[in-house]
Amino acid sequence: MAQIVGTTRSIQSIIHCPTSGSANERACNLLKPPTFSSKLFSSNGNSNCPQLSFKISARKSAPVELTPVSPEDDPKIEEHLLHLRGVPQLDGTSGGMWSKPTFRRKTKIVCTIGPSTNTKEMIWKLAEAGMNVARLNMSHGDHASHQKVIDLVKEYNAQSKDNVIAIMLDTKGPEVRSGDLPQPIMLAPGQEFTFTIQRGVGTADCVSVNYDDFVNDVEAGDMLLVDGGMMSLMVKSKTEDSVKCEVVDGGELKSRRHLNVRGKSATLPSITEKDWDDIKFGVDNQVDFYAVSFVKSAEVVHELKNYLKSCGADIHVIVKIESADSIPNLHSIITASDGAMVARGDLGAELPIEEVPLLQEEIINLCRSMGKAVIVATNMLESMIVHPTPTRAEVSDIAIAVREGSDGIMLSGETAHGKYPLKAVKVMHTVALRTEATIPGGQMPPNIGQVFKNHMSEMFAHHATMMSNTLGTSTVVFTRTGFMGILLSHYRPSGTIFAFTDDKRVQQRLALYQGVCPIYMEFCDDSEATFRRALDLLQNQGMVKEGEEVALVQSGRQPIWRSESTHNIQVRKV
Repeated sequence: MAQIVGTTRSIQSIIHCPTSGSANERACNLLKPPTFSSKLFSSNGNSNCPQLSFKISARKSAPVELTPVSPEDDPKIEEHLLHLRGVPQLDGTSGGMWSKPTFRRKTKIVCTIGPSTNTKEMIWKLAEAGMNVARLNMSHGDHASHQKVIDLVKEYNAQSKDNVIAIMLDTKGPEVRSGDLPQPIMLAPGQEFTFTIQRGVGTADCVSVNYDDFVNDVEAGDMLLVDGGMMSLMVKSKTEDSVKCEVVDGGELKSRRHLNVRGKSATLPSITEKDWDDIKFGVDNQVDFYAVSFVKSAEVVHELKNYLKSCGADIHVIVKIESADSIPNLHSIITASDGAMVARGDLGAELPIEEVPLLQEEIINLCRSMGKAVIVATNMLESMIVHPTPTRAEVSDIAIAVREGSDGIMLSGETAHGKYPLKAVKVMHTVALRTEATIPGGQMPPNIGQVFKNHMSEMFAHHATMMSNTLGTSTVVFTRTGFMGILLSHYRPSGTIFAFTDDKRVQQRLALYQGVCPIYMEFCDDSEATFRRALDLLQNQGMVKEGEEVALVQSGRQPIWRSESTHNIQVRKV
């Protein structure tokens, strides 16, 4: 195989990134008008944390029908997308230096597993349709049912040669819920209704609440939301054990409904006793991620990470941003974590709904600038719980999350208990793939280098990305910790990142990160033999084609086949 070895000096001289205008002008172009979150940051002395935004551009292209597809249709979609991007198809001959890599979906899909999908057949089909992460919602089911799903996902991973599914355990958190009712109650606007902290109450005009401090947390004039706003009640007065309300927006009240107070968060601990039991369950089963609900401060993340360290557990922590109290501490919370989830359901219940899309963009930009994973969740294809096709607004919602740079997009009820779980995944896959085809390569957060400035690897990730965007190459990296694969992902190179690792746990974890195709392979002492095996594997599985160039990066925190002070990038022709 022909190879070109590029040193740091030569790469810097070949690949030049021109800039224009003063630093102040460029900074001003990146700043957004103040939003709800930025105002809170300023009020808490965090004015040094600018909110970043990225210019979104797309060229008009031929109309494409967004319909659910089957795995057999993927080559046709790939051919059409490559045509739209003006990328020549590769045949068996060398495509030359400017040939482009095979186009793959980069944004990852998180699927919640529930009654509709907790069988071997459905998990296999979800994986084939595009699932990258299986989410276990600990608010529902018991350890036995979740154990079954974990075992099935691990069985799939053991049998699959070219795909891997990560496992995410999502804690229930301190949810405030109404009690049991003998039968649903119809509430009409203007009707009086009472919530009480007394246990076991369930009548036509009064129901229990599972939270003893509920009375202390609310005041007259507060707006109480049921199930994120499906019904709303105005607090009129309260006693020692009861809160009297007037129904504003009526509806059918069922047992164990989720309650929020607009603009307020419950004073419950973020990690409850049940959550700790579930976390221990996750440690025993070696899950890949925890999604921690209702995180209000960085101390919660530190507490969990210290516990995981004491257990010797290598599990990454994703914080769910879903409470009003988390917004002033957003920067410190995300800094302490390994990533964030924009949980728009509760976020839109506790804060004005018009702030949710602005906060979504802010959280995505903040995570990307800090080198953290980010997932957009809730209501993405809500209508497909009961309908076989999505609304056009839902399709746009997916496209916006992809354009804003989210690593993952999530399905909840759509795959947990919906009627059309496979169609929902296929729609999400198709929309993400189509949207990615219009995104120009090379857009990266301007200050991401500050996050990794202590690592020589950051410079090599930057130049590998520039090579991918300029030469149209995919990137090959070998990693034992996942660090270099994650770092490259945050730079968003235009080609796929093929991350080879000899650790199954690292392979599974990398399944969440945008643009990363994690591949398990045993490493040998001979670096050249390992490189050849890796490229042969990619070619045999159709991931690269003969004549295609790939950038091979040797860098990272843990040296493999190199001294600690040596880093390099090679361009090799398959």
